[in-house]
Amino acid sequence: MLDRVLRFVITGLGVIAGLLTMAEWINQVLAVLVSAEVLRMGLFGSTLATILSLLAGAFVGGLLGFLLSPLFVRYLWRINDWVEARLNKMPLNDVLAGAAGLSIGLILSNLISSSFLLIPIIGKYIPIVLSIFLGYLGMNIAVRKRDELGFLVSYLPWLSKGEKASKQQVPQADVCAPKILDTSVIIDGRIADICQSGFVEGRLVVPIFVLEELQHIADSSDPLKRNRGRRGLDILNRMQKELGLAVQIDNRNYEEIAEVDSRLIQLAKETSGKILTNDFNLNKVAVLHGVAVLNINELANAVKPVVLPGEEMHVHLVKDGKEFGQGVAYLDDGTMIVVDGGKKYVGEHLEVLVTSVLQTAAGRMIFAKLKNGERGA
Repeated sequence: MLDRVLRFVITGLGVIAGLLTMAEWINQVLAVLVSAEVLRMGLFGSTLATILSLLAGAFVGGLLGFLLSPLFVRYLWRINDWVEARLNKMPLNDVLAGAAGLSIGLILSNLISSSFLLIPIIGKYIPIVLSIFLGYLGMNIAVRKRDELGFLVSYLPWLSKGEKASKQQVPQADVCAPKILDTSVIIDGRIADICQSGFVEGRLVVPIFVLEELQHIADSSDPLKRNRGRRGLDILNRMQKELGLAVQIDNRNYEEIAEVDSRLIQLAKETSGKILTNDFNLNKVAVLHGVAVLNINELANAVKPVVLPGEEMHVHLVKDGKEFGQGVAYLDDGTMIVVDGGKKYVGEHLEVLVTSVLQTAAGRMIFAKLKNGERGA
């Protein structure tokens, strides 16, 4: 039904356009084809030439409008779907801020442009340029500064009530800074257990572009990548449904920014949040931008048992070391122990003496030697 209405409107616009643009041209054609005496004949207070040119212009314009209306309707629906999809991805605060900024920009343009109308030649075009420029500028500034304009909500009762209700529903989650999850920490999976233990407070935010990246990995033709992506999606489902954690999907996409890491940093800046990650490079870059980062690997290293030089340990040597005569053992948490002189005891249990501990961003490594050169049981 709506398609028919749109086609009727487009056909009507074609008729009007034909009356305004083709009448004079058709009048000149009639002057060549029909004698001047016939064209000067009067009818309904107008000459026959005027009546025929108007009818012919309306007919041609209406016919073109009717024939082209399906194409215009199809493009109108495409534009409508594109705008609707973009608006659905935007938070309501962004939409309201953008609309308010656009309105203010157009009002300012209307106030300023009247003074340029007296300028010859270009005067009538300046208001159009000002409307486009100030409208876009107002919308862009309002969206970027929406958090700073939050005080305006208190003057709008219908918005302030909703805000108060949301604060009453999740008071504790909003007090703490939101924790923004990246792809690596979701696929890793340890974040679910950490949150379940209660060591992470506040809202857990999953950006829409991280969710899309997980879905892209889950749809990969590579079996390894596909399993990693599906594991990440399963972890999110477990956190939401089984653990009942406050996991929120943020629809800000930042399509103008190519890198996912840069989008995460931008989102953290706008929300004053902290990034949860396992990515060493993202950790370093975010710190340079002044964004707080919680690295799961650093947490794992921090909670490992403390080992001091001079302590005795009971280890199981499992393989040769890189250097001559070395043997390698591992603690239960995966910490590598390099035992000097332990190569010939690979596969056995030994008592060793810790000589030094090397702590790096990648983990911890313990160096030891055989206790008094004796073998353990």
